[in-house]
Amino acid sequence: MSETAEPPAPEHGLRLSSVNTFEFYRFRFHFRAAERVHFPRGKSANLVRGAFGTVLRESVTPADYARLFEPGASSGNGPSGLKDWPRPFVFRVAHLDGLTIPPRGGFFLDVHVFDLRAPVLPQFRAAFAQLALRGIGPGRGRTELERVEQLDLQDRGVEVGEVPGPPLAMPLDPDPFAAPRVRIHFLTPTELKSDGARVERPVFPILFSRLRDRISTLRALYGAGPLEVDFFGLGLRAGGVRLNSYKLVRERASRKSGRTGQVHPLGGFTGEAEYEGELAEFLPWLRAARWVGVGRQTVWGKGDLRVIT
Repeated sequence: MSETAEPPAPEHGLRLSSVNTFEFYRFRFHFRAAERVHFPRGKSANLVRGAFGTVLRESVTPADYARLFEPGASSGNGPSGLKDWPRPFVFRVAHLDGLTIPPRGGFFLDVHVFDLRAPVLPQFRAAFAQLALRGIGPGRGRTELERVEQLDLQDRGVEVGEVPGPPLAMPLDPDPFAAPRVRIHFLTPTELKSDGARVERPVFPILFSRLRDRISTLRALYGAGPLEVDFFGLGLRAGGVRLNSYKLVRERASRKSGRTGQVHPLGGFTGEAEYEGELAEFLPWLRAARWVGVGRQTVWGKGDLRVIT
């Protein structure tokens, strides 16, 4: 898809909004353990990641696997010549870190889905059902997929079948009630880069530009199409927001690929940062970061942040 190409047409009668909102689905998959299941501390995302990729390939068609796990590989370039498309979902599994689930105990994991143009819930359901049968965790504890819920923004859930209800919508228009200061809690390891180098401090222009680009790309590729915003102006004005203070912890973790043997870093910083400036047009984007993540490896749960003041 070239920079000026029209986005793919919606399928299955879905009508997409063209205003400046970001739309997505939240699904919660509930499991019941048949055997003891353990999630090592700091490893839950990587554990689910590896197992999910394997069972997804075996549970769905090659076309569906490519669409979910290797997007863009056979679809041409995306916006601005983008070759490596972001995957159209993220996991939220950090709450499982360090937990041991006894037999008959229950647990859940969340998936945020950004693809509004073709059904994805049946594919996720099939993959997680297969994953449950094979077992999860170092001991391969077997589980059962009990049910799937569709969540709203307040974590209220309704059990859902093959066809979900309408997607959620996050407004991206300026917040007229925004305070001049905001604190951000980086809940899971966050890794930002600028000019190919890792960023040690989450200065606002870099944080916002990564978030702006991620949200706009996801919407252009999988949602209602390109956003009608002043990207250049937003970037310039983001430079006026100051990083007042921060208290961060550098988390160090890595994973070894079973396929290639390569070791990949999984770390980043967690903690809090306070920003000050004209925040009205940026606050909605920061709130949306809770659902999409920011930085590297967001699909596995990194870059999960909260606006806390």
